[in-house]
Amino acid sequence: MLPRDDSRLGTLVGLAAVLVAVGGSVLFDWEWGSGLTQPVPFVVGVLAALAAVGVTMRLVRD
Repeated sequence: MLPRDDSRLGTLVGLAAVLVAVGGSVLFDWEWGSGLTQPVPFVVGVLAALAAVGVTMRLVRD
């Protein structure tokens, strides 16, 4: 099991991702499953996934 991380930076990054997701859906009609036709949500999702993998790998190594 991964240790608990009380990082304020992690919380802020998570909140920013949620705001981008909700704001994009409401304001710009982004659809989060339409890959190549709307590249911005796709890139945001890929970056979030890469960040999550990186954080998980760092926590597992420690």
